[in-house]
Amino acid sequence: MKKTVYFILLSAATFLISCASNTTGIDAYTETLYKPSYASGFEIVGAEGRQSTLLKVFNPWQGAENTETTLFIVRNGEKIPAGFTGQVVKAGARRIVCLSSTYVAMLDALGQVDRVVGVSGRNYISNKYVTTHPEAVADIGFDGNIDYELLLAQRPDLVLLFGVSGASGMESKLLEMGIPFCYIGEYLEESPLGKAEWLVAIAEITDSREKGEAVFEPVPERYDALRAKVAAATSKHPKVMINTPYAGSWFMASTESYVARLIADAGGDYIYKKNTSNRSLPIDLEEAYMLTAQADMWLNAGSAASLGELKSQFPKFTNTRCVRNGAVYNCNKRLNVAGGNDYWESGVVQPDVVLHDLIAIMHPEVLDENDRELHYYQHLE
Repeated sequence: MKKTVYFILLSAATFLISCASNTTGIDAYTETLYKPSYASGFEIVGAEGRQSTLLKVFNPWQGAENTETTLFIVRNGEKIPAGFTGQVVKAGARRIVCLSSTYVAMLDALGQVDRVVGVSGRNYISNKYVTTHPEAVADIGFDGNIDYELLLAQRPDLVLLFGVSGASGMESKLLEMGIPFCYIGEYLEESPLGKAEWLVAIAEITDSREKGEAVFEPVPERYDALRAKVAAATSKHPKVMINTPYAGSWFMASTESYVARLIADAGGDYIYKKNTSNRSLPIDLEEAYMLTAQADMWLNAGSAASLGELKSQFPKFTNTRCVRNGAVYNCNKRLNVAGGNDYWESGVVQPDVVLHDLIAIMHPEVLDENDRELHYYQHLE
């Protein structure tokens, strides 16, 4: 009898220990599996003895402070950790809706663009798979006018979305419909390489992080090699003006921004030094004229596809030095019929190619004569 009681108690204790070991709280997910080298907006963590992972996304929209969204990526049938309140998706998501063309480009870089089943504004997307498979990729509309019935009909495993000045307006509806979602904040990164590194986060979702790391790894190597080549070969730094007016104001990027860093890494001198914030700020047209008059070249000149078009749009700027000298370049060489620009799509995943373009513009002497063709930029003539 005593032996029987002993074995019952032992079995019960073993069962309780087993249950305890199968119940992992969210606090156990502290093991860093991937900490980005360049991006600041995400991190991938795990827990000892668990295959499931947690994708943490930090401050995923402009102005966010101490905001964190989380996606629990389930593997091997493991249970959702106790205390977890974020989004949940099974690893290896195969049916993905992308609300930004950049996410399409990242999946394409991973060789997984066929997992895209829905997009926002298909006509504005440059990716060949999306444009040639309308029967497989639904256009669910734009934020504020989303076709939720069509979205639901795609049976998505996950929606990749973004916030601008706050949480996406789609959040509440997706929660109501039971469709998992994940914020992707690559557009907030100030480092060109940081933007591209977000493809590793998407690779984690599709259960292919090793592949994501392998795809991303050579990008910084190529980028840094180009930057070092320019730094070693030249001491001249042309002054660079950017952009055109929008809604009556001329927005100028921060000195720490993505575009300012690209200009500096290509051996240029971003002309506007007043903005040291973390966002673009407007200046009036008079100040813009003075800056353009002082600049050696003008980049990202709005929608203009020729110098004549730019002059007709902004006649006051016709006599500025860079316009007189024909030193105006725009990042719209790969524009599609509807006006979608591949610079903002695949260019985000290929910062080394963008940098190569800018070096070819600012310091062509650094490159071989047969290596000066522009990919995303074009010279306005």
